[in-house]
Amino acid sequence: MIPKRPRPQPQWTVGGLPVQLRRSARRRTLSLHVAPGAVTVHAPARTPEALIETFLEARRGWAERHLAAYAARSAPAPLEDGSPLPFLGETLTLRLTPGMRAPRRSGAELHVAPGDPADVRAGVERWYRRAALPELRALVEGYADALGARDRLRRFGLSAARTRWGSCTAGGDIRLHWLLARAPREVAAYVALHEAAHLLELNHSPRYWAHVARQMPGHATSRAWLKAHGHTLALE
Repeated sequence: MIPKRPRPQPQWTVGGLPVQLRRSARRRTLSLHVAPGAVTVHAPARTPEALIETFLEARRGWAERHLAAYAARSAPAPLEDGSPLPFLGETLTLRLTPGMRAPRRSGAELHVAPGDPADVRAGVERWYRRAALPELRALVEGYADALGARDRLRRFGLSAARTRWGSCTAGGDIRLHWLLARAPREVAAYVALHEAAHLLELNHSPRYWAHVARQMPGHATSRAWLKAHGHTLALE
């Protein structure tokens, strides 16, 4: 028997960007998600492509306005000696120090070897990843304990996903984006709690959100901050 070839994805574009289609058997409605550099349509599994296209055309103006707003936002300042570096509620100062073999924090300063912008950025990112791991792990483990789900947490690691701040698998593996180390601590804590609660409910049901609300009654504030300012966490 000749295996069937996978059906090609429809080639829709919005604002010059290809539209990603994500289908789910659990979904009952169409929705459109716009992020910097990405447009995604979420659809029920059996929704005809013609209906999706009609929905997309109706929302095209809204999506393109959001893309334009993202593009209009000023890019972060380049990393140079004296640049401020947020770290979970602290503000460190970048110091370009000759002779440094590896990035090193000293008090409120982060010392990195000078070089071209790409080298400096790589050094700063290397430090963030190393420093973020124990801090973010502690947040996840703390909330797993508080939720009574510590035995369900298997592994923790960092990610560099393009469109997700965190993930939790059915097997109990949780990953958080390393850039959360550049967010306010309460925002990073919210994402840690968000994923830890999935150890109990692998969905976003009312029961799931009840677990989150019990641990962090004001979680909506951090959620809104991340939606409005998450793009500013990227290193440039």
